[in-house]
Amino acid sequence: MVFWNKKSSEKTGNSTKIDFIYLSEQDMIRAGVTDMPRCVDTMEEMFALLHHGDYRMAGAQNNSHGALILFPEDSPFPTMPKPTADRRLMAMPAYLGGNFGTSGVKWYGSNIANRELGLPRSILMFILTDTVTSAPLAFMSANLLSAYRTGAIPGVGARYLARKDSKVAAIYGPGVMGKTTLAAFIAACPLIDTLKVKGRGQKSLDDFIGWVKDTYPQVKKIITVQDEQELCSDADVIAYCPSSPSGDPSKYPMVKREWLKPGAFLAMPAAGNFDKSMEASDVRKVLDNTSLYEAWAEEIPSPTHNIVPLIGMKFMDMLKEGAMKPEELEDLGAMVAGAAPARKNDEEIIMLSVGGMPVEDVAWATVVYRNAIEKGIGVTLNLWDEPVLR
Repeated sequence: MVFWNKKSSEKTGNSTKIDFIYLSEQDMIRAGVTDMPRCVDTMEEMFALLHHGDYRMAGAQNNSHGALILFPEDSPFPTMPKPTADRRLMAMPAYLGGNFGTSGVKWYGSNIANRELGLPRSILMFILTDTVTSAPLAFMSANLLSAYRTGAIPGVGARYLARKDSKVAAIYGPGVMGKTTLAAFIAACPLIDTLKVKGRGQKSLDDFIGWVKDTYPQVKKIITVQDEQELCSDADVIAYCPSSPSGDPSKYPMVKREWLKPGAFLAMPAAGNFDKSMEASDVRKVLDNTSLYEAWAEEIPSPTHNIVPLIGMKFMDMLKEGAMKPEELEDLGAMVAGAAPARKNDEEIIMLSVGGMPVEDVAWATVVYRNAIEKGIGVTLNLWDEPVLR
């Protein structure tokens, strides 16, 4: 039998038999996938590895977000899908070193029409593998894995870039990303006791508010707002998390400097835009991984913000246009590694672009997998006792 060291994930023994574990969504919960404070800690550890270069993703520069299948507007094949809103079939592979030492790939399937079937917009799976042999370690349900690692990044940002006395959180988009981002904000800023929230539909707002009351009773005041200005006003930590189609930046959710109090921290893990006043050099502009955006800028035509609606791509377009100097762009990983300053004073306004990276999935999947092994969670599956071909 093949045994796997749960810390190094290296094969021990001489048998050719390979077993791996399957983790359903409920298995993932039992193994700790929803432990947001630990997820924020794990993402912080990952950022230090990014800064030191102990990782690999796809693409020529090892920094690509992933490989996306694109469908044509007109196809001669009647069964081929159309490029409808949020239609994605994508592989997101990565390797992460340090105490992780594992590799993996997330298969990202998304279709907004899923909601008509009572399904989530995205249905995700993750394969965690041994880096040396490529043998599978685990096959995981990945919706919660992806949601929590995504939300944790604004939490790491808040840990380094928000004021320590932050009490008012603002969330635009009361969906899954809004929930996990708020959870991470509270993990990083435990004094939060007030929430402002903007959503499009009453049902999603009611569901979100009910979840907050059940999960975070320390949030004593919850305010529903109608527009972005009211949302941002007097907020200490802000996240824009709504789903929004790409293509026209003028239709992306907007933020203006006049709406923000001194010292505000703004995390943008979804589509967003900002006005001319936010372009000023005294508004700090931070990327979760500068190399990720540089890879996107090489892969897609300008203006890149029309295609990838993250504010980080607007930063890239501004650099190309000469509207921003390279030294004005900052990197969160450098701050985590102690190579660059985090928040400098209580008055500065800071924006963080959150792009989403497969190394995040590898990091959190590895922690959850090791928890599952220690606790005996999951179903053991057999790949083979002996390979037929070798």
